[in-house]
Amino acid sequence: MRAPRTDRGRLLLVLALVAAVAVFTATVPLLRDWFDLRVYYGTVHSWLYDGGNIYEYRVPGTTYGFTYPPFAAVLMAPMALFGLHVAIALALLLNLAALVWVLRVLTGRAWHRYGWYGCALAGCALAMFEPLRDTFSFGQVNVLLLALVLTDMWLLATGRTRWAGVGIGLAAAIKLTPAVFIGLLLVTRRRRAAGVATLVAAAATGLAALVAPGASRFYWTEAMWDTTRVGRLDYVSNQSLQGVLARLGETGRPVWAVAVLAVLGVWVWRSRRAVAAGDWRAAFALTGLTACLISPITWVHHLVWLLPSFAVLVRAGHWRVAATLYALLCTSVVWLWFDDASGIDGFLGSNSYTWITLGLLLWLPLGQPARMSSRRNAMATVQAPRQAASAIAATSGQSGTVSGTAAIAATGTGSGPDLGRSRSASSEPTGSTRPAAPKPQSSSERASS
Repeated sequence: MRAPRTDRGRLLLVLALVAAVAVFTATVPLLRDWFDLRVYYGTVHSWLYDGGNIYEYRVPGTTYGFTYPPFAAVLMAPMALFGLHVAIALALLLNLAALVWVLRVLTGRAWHRYGWYGCALAGCALAMFEPLRDTFSFGQVNVLLLALVLTDMWLLATGRTRWAGVGIGLAAAIKLTPAVFIGLLLVTRRRRAAGVATLVAAAATGLAALVAPGASRFYWTEAMWDTTRVGRLDYVSNQSLQGVLARLGETGRPVWAVAVLAVLGVWVWRSRRAVAAGDWRAAFALTGLTACLISPITWVHHLVWLLPSFAVLVRAGHWRVAATLYALLCTSVVWLWFDDASGIDGFLGSNSYTWITLGLLLWLPLGQPARMSSRRNAMATVQAPRQAASAIAATSGQSGTVSGTAAIAATGTGSGPDLGRSRSASSEPTGSTRPAAPKPQSSSERASS
């Protein structure tokens, strides 16, 4: 099938794709019924209007409640001023705005060259990405957290380091997983940014302790350590290393700890190499992959942290690899083993998204090919006048004068040794057609959002 070459043909194709995506998203993903957003809304409403405890609230008819740190509840408190449907609309708008910013940071200004047609096709593709469509239909906060973290990536990559760390600190205070990015700042020796992130996270946590002291005490002494509050480890939506081991029947901590240490070792090694090459985008992508792997529970919708990895693959020219992996993450293939993950096929298939995440961690391309090529060309331009000057000096004997002329010519071509040293980096069931359970992402009776 040939791509349409006229604007009319392109418009018809886009309209057809939009209609197909709309039908799909209106029938399958929305079975999630904004469940997590209803958890958030019910929690803050009960807390502010009924005097309830943040961690005692349960969605009516279920045993599911709030599991994030208290600061998240403080930030979500304004939802109680509106009705549920208004809160849903606001959450959709916030997620859309955050997604636009994420794409802007990951693609730079490259999207301009594709025009409206390319952007429309990309929008349809994003709407099919299972982690994204789940984040929207559950009313989750993953894209918002990704936007905060990538803001720090943009600040570091562009040399605006004064405020770097604020986004990571806020994200870590809202949810524990982004705290891994503070580790990235430490292992890459960005101590100031790491300090800023730590101070911001501590200040936000302290604020929550002042506003809700009882809830804060309960969370940090009990709730945080009880993974059963979040969901069953062996549930097929859990695409972390712990989920793989749990589906094998291995629930002991030692094996999981060894696997986590191995992943962390690879992450430190590859992240340092990425930053040494000036590739902050790859470093942040590797950290997002690592966070998904080492977290005890990584629901499918948490895998929005893989988006930076696809941007890195596309930038490096690996379009086919990116398209293949992306397509797999749109298929909801893991749900084929919803009832039974035994056997070789169950081991491979039910953990498909984990294998993708692990493969990206091991083989994601690092460096900035385009910029390195530019640097080689620029350095060749710089060397040419120097070589010519040397030849002239050898024949004329006026080495002093000519050397000065060569130096001026060399520096006049660009920025000398700094040329190419750029400030920007090279830059819960979700797709299944089965009816939604009372808590779509887990069947645990003590789970939460």
